[in-house]
Amino acid sequence: MKKILVIVGHPSMDSFNGALAKKYIDGVEKKGNEVRLLHIGSLKFEPVLTSGYKDLPELEPDLKKSQDLIKWADHFAIINPTWWATPPALFKAFFERVFLPDFAFKYKKSKHVVAWDKFLTGKSARFIITMDTPPWFFKLVIGNPAGKMMKDILSFCGIKPVKGTYFGSVKMSTPEKREKWLEKTYRIGLKEA
Repeated sequence: MKKILVIVGHPSMDSFNGALAKKYIDGVEKKGNEVRLLHIGSLKFEPVLTSGYKDLPELEPDLKKSQDLIKWADHFAIINPTWWATPPALFKAFFERVFLPDFAFKYKKSKHVVAWDKFLTGKSARFIITMDTPPWFFKLVIGNPAGKMMKDILSFCGIKPVKGTYFGSVKMSTPEKREKWLEKTYRIGLKEA
């Protein structure tokens, strides 16, 4: 039995991203796995590091709970939209505030080499990204900044493998196409469970 954390990066659970999360959870639960949902839009925290990483503020209770869930999970399903080719600002702020030094990684002291300990090893992840751009255009022409960001952050902390799924164009899609994406997400949940 796996412990799976579903992280939704859309501010509203009444979105297509929320519907994808529910389908993924249905697939995971059908296999008898333990699943938790973390909706970033419902968390209360200061999104801006006003002093950068120099003087970190104390974590708010919602972020402490988020770190506990991240430690608990074996696998992450991260579902978010792309806005201006990257995730929403609050989604990025969540990662900046939660995936901190001494929690997710720690730099080693070295004069010549940049090296670090990865504290989230043994975990895997799947990100599901929605967009109004066709995925092929997003990857080949725009350069896949949202997918690269997710892979870079997660692998930097030791999470692997990291797999990606892209759905688009949501804006131009038909109800039938969205239903196929929901069914595919359900099947991914079954497979990863």
